[in-house]
Amino acid sequence: MDKDIAIQVTNLTKMYKLYDKNTDRLRDALGFKKKDSKLYKEHLALNNVSLTVHRGETVGIIGTNGSGKSTILKIITGVLNPTSGNVEVNGHISALLELGAGFNMEYNGIDNIYLNGMMIGFTEEEIDRRMDAILDFADIGEYVYQPVKTYSSGMFVRLAFALAINIDPEILIVDEALSVGDVFFQAKCYRKFEEFKRNGKTILFVSHDLSSISKYCDRAVLLNKGVFLGEGSPKEMIDIYKQVLVGQYPLPESNVESLLDDEKIRDAAEAEVTRSENKVGKKESKDGAKNASQDSSNPNMLEYGDGSAEITEFYVTDNKNKKTTAIIKDTEFSIHMKVKFNKDISAPIFAFTFKNILGIEITGTNSMVEKAFLDSVKAGDVKNITFKQKMSLQGGEYLISFGVTGFEKENFTVYHRLYDAINISVVSDKNTVGYYDMGSQVTVE
Repeated sequence: MDKDIAIQVTNLTKMYKLYDKNTDRLRDALGFKKKDSKLYKEHLALNNVSLTVHRGETVGIIGTNGSGKSTILKIITGVLNPTSGNVEVNGHISALLELGAGFNMEYNGIDNIYLNGMMIGFTEEEIDRRMDAILDFADIGEYVYQPVKTYSSGMFVRLAFALAINIDPEILIVDEALSVGDVFFQAKCYRKFEEFKRNGKTILFVSHDLSSISKYCDRAVLLNKGVFLGEGSPKEMIDIYKQVLVGQYPLPESNVESLLDDEKIRDAAEAEVTRSENKVGKKESKDGAKNASQDSSNPNMLEYGDGSAEITEFYVTDNKNKKTTAIIKDTEFSIHMKVKFNKDISAPIFAFTFKNILGIEITGTNSMVEKAFLDSVKAGDVKNITFKQKMSLQGGEYLISFGVTGFEKENFTVYHRLYDAINISVVSDKNTVGYYDMGSQVTVE
């Protein structure tokens, strides 16, 4: 394996046997079944997935529940064995998966640190050198000398996280483990994570927190139902993931009756993704949403929806009601969108969001949250929507997205979305810390 590669996953498949009854499981294990008959159904948690992580990269894996994210991490760390395929790892791994899984509940905290450290592969002397850092990070005081079974759940995960994060690994694998403990401990966890990234460690990161994926990851991988859908910039993959969430991205079937069908499914998946990629961000609505908008509209915006409604116009005006692409901080401005309806809808929801250039959603709202419009509309209706507010974001470049959604028989439905449709510059002569200005009034006496 190339020395520049930290993790190489090749054609990885994990198949689980699903039994209708426990007796079928027992009969199958003992071989008491008819010839050429199956007592189980095959479920592919991973279907021919390949992935390369280079040294010093931070790679995020995203996908819906059941997409295979945790499964692939467990195979990489050796917790699970693959059904087929190959995994190569070049470097010492620390995994934040099921925190404290190897703890002995009868031992005290110190004993468990030594026990787990040695299981990972460290000598007693190496653990001694790291002991102070582990205890300082966990910050559970004298409880470290008490049996782990007496710990609260918060103390337990603090100690487990402190052990895993302070052994100075070459590769860190994280599965939704940064949001443990109270808010202060979570902040400490993220600072440590950032320290790892600054030090050029290789990080493989699974999270449902899309802002964290956008902020920390150099690249993102999208899985769905065990199938590799694509990889690219966090922003690009998150936008496609949101299509998957609302059922408007063409997906291959992942549940098959036999592993012999894997190649066919993979070919179908790749063909479907290719067809979709040719459409994503390039579709022109009938009324020409892009043509009806000002020159600041993004020609490569991501556009999708079921067509029940169309956003035919969108723009921003300043405090003098003039169309603009630049807003002066602390002044009022308005976001406008015109929507044409192609069918009767009981209660459409109009929305906008602001993203920074990293793809992190900063703020946004919708008509349902604001309780501004809860009426039904008829096919052929046209609505003009205006969101008026004060600009409190820091100076910089932002992207605005628009959406018309609703609920069809309690199912959330996207009628039309335009992601990253407009670029807006916020002009400021005073930037504070973070994303927005709290407008603080300072008094010194």
